Amino acid sequence: MISLEDIYDLCPLTRDEIDAIAEHAHLPGIAAARLADYLMHAPKGPQAVQAMICDEIRAALRRDDLPHARALFAALRHYMDGHREAVRGAAP
Repeated sequence: MISLEDIYDLCPLTRDEIDAIAEHAHLPGIAAARLADYLMHAPKGPQAVQAMICDEIRAALRRDDLPHARALFAALRHYMDGHREAVRGAAP
């Protein structure tokens, strides 16, 4: 049987990036991993992932949850370093 770890490993994003999507979309981890995989193969999907992570950073800052905002920012930096197609205005 396939485990949650196996599903995370099949996704092109890290666990922190998947967790940010889960938080944004109010989904369990397995559904967020599936959504992340779908978005990474969809036109402008990588930009949507970037926007989701940014939204969660803003939400954490509004709650004055600095440790979580820092963790999300680190996930965003890692994501942007590995997925240049997520830069707004990037060609598909």
